[in-house]
Amino acid sequence: MEKRDPKHDDILQRLDIREVLIEAGYQQNRRFGLRLPSYVRLDGEGKRIRGDKFVVTQDGKRCFRPPRKREYNAVSFIREHPQFFPEYCEGMDTDDLVELVSGRLLPPPAGELRELTVEPPDREVRPFDIMDYEVHRFDPKKRATQKKFYPYFTYRGIDLRTQAAFHRNFCLATRKRDDGVRYTRLSFPMVRPKEEGKIVGFEERERARADGSSSYEGNAQGSDMDEGVWIASPAGTPLAEAKHVYWFESACDAMAYYQLHRERNRELDKAVFVSTGYFPTTKQMRGVLERTVPARQHICFDRSTAWHDSAWRLQQEICRTVREAIVETPERKPYLDSIPDGQDLTEGEFYLLPKGGLQESCIRFDSEWEEAMSMRSSGLCAPEDVQDQINTMNRCYREYREKLREFLGIDREHDVDFTREEPDYRHKSWNGQLLAEQRREESVGQQQEREESAEEERQTRLGR
Repeated sequence: MEKRDPKHDDILQRLDIREVLIEAGYQQNRRFGLRLPSYVRLDGEGKRIRGDKFVVTQDGKRCFRPPRKREYNAVSFIREHPQFFPEYCEGMDTDDLVELVSGRLLPPPAGELRELTVEPPDREVRPFDIMDYEVHRFDPKKRATQKKFYPYFTYRGIDLRTQAAFHRNFCLATRKRDDGVRYTRLSFPMVRPKEEGKIVGFEERERARADGSSSYEGNAQGSDMDEGVWIASPAGTPLAEAKHVYWFESACDAMAYYQLHRERNRELDKAVFVSTGYFPTTKQMRGVLERTVPARQHICFDRSTAWHDSAWRLQQEICRTVREAIVETPERKPYLDSIPDGQDLTEGEFYLLPKGGLQESCIRFDSEWEEAMSMRSSGLCAPEDVQDQINTMNRCYREYREKLREFLGIDREHDVDFTREEPDYRHKSWNGQLLAEQRREESVGQQQEREESAEEERQTRLGR
């Protein structure tokens, strides 16, 4: 339930949500035909940051960020996005921030004069420059360097072993504002895939609030959110040499996934982890895929509807990347042209495939697939018979795929290769799953401790 404060009712009546959005660095998107006014942010080059948009409701009093349903009024927007306002400093009570921001934006009550005129802040966003920050790094061999990271990682459940595995790819970055206030955030350096040595932004996280709830999650001002991504590998595997690439919406989720699976999958240390920092852009996806076509792509976005759509878009980009690498010849072109944009190589018209083996192999696979689906859905076949048919279907598919690759002139390692991995159905994100599993382990440990104490007490009574 949204927190209410009677003294804020007057602010809600007088403060326009659109004015708050503009003050927070957004500007109106004047694209023709939009029924509801929307406000967007621009990157360091003056281009719109995809996905960073707020839409104002029809009554003009609230806004929301699609596709999420939660709405913000003027007060709750300031509370939940304090980092957008120059009055904010780390640790400040957000109710005090609301008072300061509204006091600057609203005209004084009748009869009251203001002696100080506050000039509107300069909202020009400079391109990201790492030299604007003081950087503190995590050294796995020096305990003193690790202590400062404790309040940022502990409530996210990420242990020292995981921190050590990714120590090259995060830091604490401190910046001094023009008003002299210094703030520090857990920062994950972002790079362009073709220029991995140049940092073009930070994916940022703050420490937990006093009540233990999550805090600011965003990106440093001027970050290249169009092409920049966070790229990390525990073993230092270069992006171009990766055999497995894992995609996430945040670096914290990537580290949580690693911690959840590191014991069962020893190859994770050699893998490359990628975070897009928000909904992936076409340039982010293309930049990574163009350098990692032979690798298996693991799409590990969270379980929400919006991220299902992003996973589908990434699958389409994988298929497009493979499709564009195929050399067109007169005999291949008709079939390649019949493949819908962003679809797998098997989605073309089968009658355009050459006869004498490939076309017949496609027909055989389709027939075995239909038989397998029919047996499974009928409920009349023994499970072992259904499994035998599925095995036959898979064998036919492998034969068909091998012949299709031969026809299109690509080898196995440059074929479409991806898998979708999601958190447990009870949890939206990998970090949420990690925290839940840790709570369950603590609960089991406490239960065992209570049982052992009860048994010791019982044995003591019997001994008397």
